[in-house]
Amino acid sequence: MILSETHKKFLRGKGHLLKPIITISSQGLSQPLLDEFDSTITHHELIKIRVRNHDKASKNTIFSQLCEKTTSMLVGKIGNIALIYRPNKEDQKIKLPK
Repeated sequence: MILSETHKKFLRGKGHLLKPIITISSQGLSQPLLDEFDSTITHHELIKIRVRNHDKASKNTIFSQLCEKTTSMLVGKIGNIALIYRPNKEDQKIKLPK
């Protein structure tokens, strides 16, 4: 699934008041972090994550690797915070506009 600009705008509006749930430290994308991310995004569908102690290039790499490994989509990023979306196939809570 590819998010259109309309979908991204809608999801950014939904995610505006969210607080970062997961923080990625200098250890990067460890398996326990990926497991926690998977269970959290399955439950919430839209979450914010924070990356600490990384430069701009490595943050972008971490965001893309995380989305690739978990089949989720990057909605947007500002500084150390990224908004990530993955619909729950069994019980979708967020309905995207047509």
